[in-house]
Amino acid sequence: MSTNAVILAHGIWMPGSVMWFMKRHLESECGFEGITFDYPSVQGTLDDNVARLAEFVEEHGGGGVHLVGHSLGGVLSLRMLLLNPDAPVERVVCLGSPLCGSRAAQFLHGHDWGRILLGNTITGAVVDEAAESWATPVTERREVGVIAGSFRLGVSGVVLDYEGDHDGTVTVAETRLPGAKDHLVLPVNHTGMVLSRRVGDQTAAFLRRGEFLRDL
Repeated sequence: MSTNAVILAHGIWMPGSVMWFMKRHLESECGFEGITFDYPSVQGTLDDNVARLAEFVEEHGGGGVHLVGHSLGGVLSLRMLLLNPDAPVERVVCLGSPLCGSRAAQFLHGHDWGRILLGNTITGAVVDEAAESWATPVTERREVGVIAGSFRLGVSGVVLDYEGDHDGTVTVAETRLPGAKDHLVLPVNHTGMVLSRRVGDQTAAFLRRGEFLRDL
C-alpha cells in the first residue's frame, strides 16, 4: 500500500477544525491530501467514536490512508486499529498522545466535576486502561510514530508539578509507547503541536518513510 491520503483526528475539547493548519501544511508543503475527522470527544463513548472513525476510514480509505491523531485522537486511532485490524491504514503518527496513561486525566477523574469534563472516551482509552496495555497487536501490524513535546507551557504542568520533560499537559514518558517504530521529542507545547511547521514536516517524513528525520 502506498498512499498520500491522511486522516487527521483532533484531541479532547477540540473541534475538527483545529487540525486545519496541519492539514494545509501537509497539502501545500508536503504533497499529501488531508481529511479532517470530527468526533464528540466528551459526549461520545469510546466505542461509539471508534466506530465513527472506522466508518470514516472505510468511506475515505479506498486507496489506503494514513492516520495522524493529536492527543486523544492518537489513542483513538490506535484503538480503532486494534478493533479493526484490516482497516486500510498504512502508517500512524500520534502527536502528544497519552499512550502510557495520563497523570492529568487521572487527576481530573478523581473529582466529580473532572469526570464530567473528561467524558467517556478518554476515560475508557486512557484512564481505565492505557494504550501500552493493549496496543501491541497494532504496533506489530502497523508502523507507529510518536512525537512528544518538551516546551513546558500548560496549566496541567503547573498544577501537577510534573517530573521530567512535558508539553504542559502530557509528559514525554507518557508518550513512549512500547513497540512504536520511532519516537521524537520536539520543543513544542501540547496545543501548539498542531500549529507547528516542524511537527508537520516530521509527520510527513514519518508518513513517507516510517521514521523521523533527525536533521530537521
